[in-house]
Amino acid sequence: MRRITNGIGLAGLFLFTTSAARGQAPAKLEFEVASIRAHPDAPHSIGISTAGNRLTVEASFTAAIILYAYNLKNYQLDVPKSLPEAFGTMYDIAATAEGGATPTQDEFRRMLQSLLADRFKLRFHREMREMPVYELVAAKNGPKLNESGPNAESMGRMTVNGRNYQASIPKASMDDVVRAIGNSFLDRPVLDKTGLTGTYDLKLTYTPDIPSNRKGDPDPNDISIFTAVQEQLGLKLEPTKARVEILVVDRVEKPTEN
Repeated sequence: MRRITNGIGLAGLFLFTTSAARGQAPAKLEFEVASIRAHPDAPHSIGISTAGNRLTVEASFTAAIILYAYNLKNYQLDVPKSLPEAFGTMYDIAATAEGGATPTQDEFRRMLQSLLADRFKLRFHREMREMPVYELVAAKNGPKLNESGPNAESMGRMTVNGRNYQASIPKASMDDVVRAIGNSFLDRPVLDKTGLTGTYDLKLTYTPDIPSNRKGDPDPNDISIFTAVQEQLGLKLEPTKARVEILVVDRVEKPTEN
């Protein structure tokens, strides 16, 4: 089972996934059956998981479902303020692919794209926009990332120690590394420009830039994400601007439940 969570909390388990390469539009794939319901009460678990030929969405907003389906990061989705109603409800989805074989993550995403188009009436267009970003590059003395062991798992964990977070991912791609860095509440997106293509045993400890950590005097144990990235990973965050592809939602509706 794989779970994808959007955002970060103060405790709990967080799994990270690797981006699938994008090519030309493949043939349409659809779930054999799919049930969609508004989540009835306060959520106990939030996210999207797959097991065998089943995909499960738990207490997730429409925006989170779109992000997963199109393998986007938060800053790549633009929802006009004229469409608030359809994005204010959390949904549970139980969907099953045809046959007994286990679809790939890319196939699950494509099936979810079809479901969004058919049941949520999702319509969108893409734009290239220039925006402030951080480019992740190698520091002066080179990366300090250790390669993953042969039996390492891609499951990641986020733990909290006082004011600090620690992200641990035994088999992290660079996309996972970027996501872990971005979870520190940086003020702009992070783009990987390291050229690294392997998988790594990631351990990253830092003090997130959240309101509770800004109150009072600085703690001597605080670790800036910029310092953590350079000293612990041998990488560096450089501020610049870049053109980024954005998915702009033109239409979306509340789905009919069944």
